[in-house]
Amino acid sequence: MNSILHQHTQNNKLPIRIISPTFGSLPPEILGPHSPAHRKTHYLFLFVLEGTTRHGVDLQHFDIQANELLFVLPHQIHHVPDSKKGINFFKLGFEESSLSLLPRQYPFLINPLNNQKIYFTPPAAARLKSIFEMLLGLLSTMDTDPDLILAHLNSLLTEINSAYFAVDKQPADDKLAKYINFKLLIENNLTDHPSIIEIAEELALNTNSLYSIVKQYSGLSPKEFITNRLILEAKRRLFYARNSSIKELAYDLGFNDPEYFSRLFKKVTGQTIAMFIQDL
Repeated sequence: MNSILHQHTQNNKLPIRIISPTFGSLPPEILGPHSPAHRKTHYLFLFVLEGTTRHGVDLQHFDIQANELLFVLPHQIHHVPDSKKGINFFKLGFEESSLSLLPRQYPFLINPLNNQKIYFTPPAAARLKSIFEMLLGLLSTMDTDPDLILAHLNSLLTEINSAYFAVDKQPADDKLAKYINFKLLIENNLTDHPSIIEIAEELALNTNSLYSIVKQYSGLSPKEFITNRLILEAKRRLFYARNSSIKELAYDLGFNDPEYFSRLFKKVTGQTIAMFIQDL
């Protein structure tokens, strides 16, 4: 089944779509199944030029103001506000297939610093606005050469990557690279429950170095990080399958003991699974 971007792309060769208050919005009958809260199948960037809006990502809420950008990654739960009145913005969505055509990688897309919202200085915001405007012009016709679109998408993501790591004086240092690789390894092996020793060996680190790096960037120990990521995945799945069996969910997430999984969920969230579902 094709995603909404495939079905309603603004280019003949790329699944990509840009929206502003006066361009690109889809009618409610199309958006119905995808709002107000849904699990993203693609990358989404919301850049606010004027006003304030509130969005939710993975059940956390973010207030986005002028010169701020919110990004939502594939598989994250995105909750959109009922109204966009009073704000001026650009919204851009594209799929992994478009990202794979770009000439470089963008570490911020792993969200290593856990900053879902990014602030831009006025000069950077002006550059970002200019790139969004160029993309809007390019996506106004379906037959635009995709190379032109990809060139501007590369510029956009480079600007965002730079702003994301502005709080870190050495965004390319070895420790951050190791942390990014740690996050990737966890994402790719989440339900296998790799041990800390196995992870350290895979990253060519000793366990003390791994602990120090993960603690520096996440504030958590490696074990706490993995546990929190598993519980987040449980929350995501419960959001969409509220009547699913706890036993099946536990097994799907790699837990052999559903009762242990239930206790762990309560320990991390402060709620039983039944309480969490009731509050959704």
